Amino acid sequence: IDETVLALLLLGLHEHNRVWKSFDWDALDRLHAKGLISDPRGKGKSVMMTEEGQTRAEALFAQMFERT
Repeated sequence: IDETVLALLLLGLHEHNRVWKSFDWDALDRLHAKGLISDPRGKGKSVMMTEEGQTRAEALFAQMFERT
């Protein structure tokens, strides 16, 4: 689930590394614990993806959703 959420976060990518936090809180907390996104517990409507998080998200998105 976490890998799918990470990949789908790319659909809300804006301002280079910010993504809308419109997914399950538990999944976002786990992604934060893995160092892939910033802490989702703030009042903001988005979080920042780390460089590693964005690289992994792009690879996962391609693997899961792009046609070959």
